[in-house]
Amino acid sequence: MTLTALHPTAFLAQLALALPAAQLLTGPRADAYLRDQSDSTAAGTPYAVVFPASTEQVASVVRVAAAHRVPVVPQGARTGLAGGANAIEAGIVLNLTKMNKIVIVDAENQTATVQAGVRTYALARAAAAVGLFYPPDPGSWKGSTIGGNVATNAGGMRCVKYGVTGNFVRRLTVVLADGSVVHTGQRTIKGVAGYDLTALLVGSEGTLGIITEITVGLLPAPADASGVSATFATTEQALAAAAVIVSSNRRPSVLEYLDGPCITAINDFDPSSQLPGDAAALLLIQSDQAGQAHADVEEYAAILRAGGASEVLVAHDPLRLEELMSARRLLQPALQAARGSSLNEDVTVPRSQLSALLSGLSEISRELMVPIGTGGHLGDGNLHPVIGFDTAIPAQVDAAHRAFARVIALAIQLGGSASGEHGIGLLKKDHLDDELGPMLRELQKRVKKAFDPDFILNPGKKL
Repeated sequence: MTLTALHPTAFLAQLALALPAAQLLTGPRADAYLRDQSDSTAAGTPYAVVFPASTEQVASVVRVAAAHRVPVVPQGARTGLAGGANAIEAGIVLNLTKMNKIVIVDAENQTATVQAGVRTYALARAAAAVGLFYPPDPGSWKGSTIGGNVATNAGGMRCVKYGVTGNFVRRLTVVLADGSVVHTGQRTIKGVAGYDLTALLVGSEGTLGIITEITVGLLPAPADASGVSATFATTEQALAAAAVIVSSNRRPSVLEYLDGPCITAINDFDPSSQLPGDAAALLLIQSDQAGQAHADVEEYAAILRAGGASEVLVAHDPLRLEELMSARRLLQPALQAARGSSLNEDVTVPRSQLSALLSGLSEISRELMVPIGTGGHLGDGNLHPVIGFDTAIPAQVDAAHRAFARVIALAIQLGGSASGEHGIGLLKKDHLDDELGPMLRELQKRVKKAFDPDFILNPGKKL
């Protein structure tokens, strides 16, 4: 929907006054920035893709857009899987990857302030350089940006112990829909003045404001991790062993799961991963608890063996642990490569319902004859069923989308959610009524209108 009354050429001329020409792309040069990594999500043709380098430039661009009611889509590194960063027809894509400065790492107060385009990995390394630790680690941590992580409230493999991105966000610099700039939250550990707008903005997917700078809390560096991998002949054995570990007093820092199709796809995608290829399920578990990581992992190994694991490999070697973690991070690209195209689920359920979820996934796969490979964060109940299909075969596309809807319905039926960390974007928007209901949907739309009365910020996403 085109909202501007200006001719596109006149609008672009005004936009060009807001930032240097080198930071503005139009036409075919902009095509690389039209969508994220999701399949089967729509993307329009924008007037331009812009690359601001400061909060002030973001504000200038938004003021131009607001004056003519032109939609603005904030975008990071496009590692998302729900279409949240996809371009909108006759809008602006506002790509924040040039805002990649680490402003300060404050060792005394254990915080860091970064621009939105800083990569997750870069922040983690900057914190480690002064003996501190930034725990959130989404699978795409070498590519994803902190701004994007905040926009979706991204999680990762250490969530079982440390929580998600939002648990570490202290303060945000935000450009609102009229181009004004506000700062939410506090630099302090505590602060309850006014409503918690920082928490509201975390996970809002660019629909309430454009986050340009983030202050996060850091932790003291943990101990060197020890880990163990274990394979099982059945999923039930793997789940039972994992439940014993989670309920013990030895809290793991990582508790990940891969099913047989995921293991095969990862090994095919990267043969150097060398994951055991004949298992129905694999668990990857780590501890980073100071003074007891080694003992924790030996206890995990004993539990896994008692639970019927067919192969248990203990690793106190950081290099071997990194190899296992790197293989696990290949889950989404490996399955996507194996199937041609995929719909990437991100459902979460109470841990007590994991068995029912996995059984239900097998039933959906069998009934609709679609391949579903499942891995993810078993420790916090957030799994990633990946549904494969061939876009050239309409029947497969239809079956994949029907399976996608059934998976979400199953998660909600089991007391869970349609998304734990990937966000709603375009991909899951049609399924929100089943989870939230009409009253909460309407309340959230009122919040959106309060922040963005002309609905120019990433319209059509999230809600």
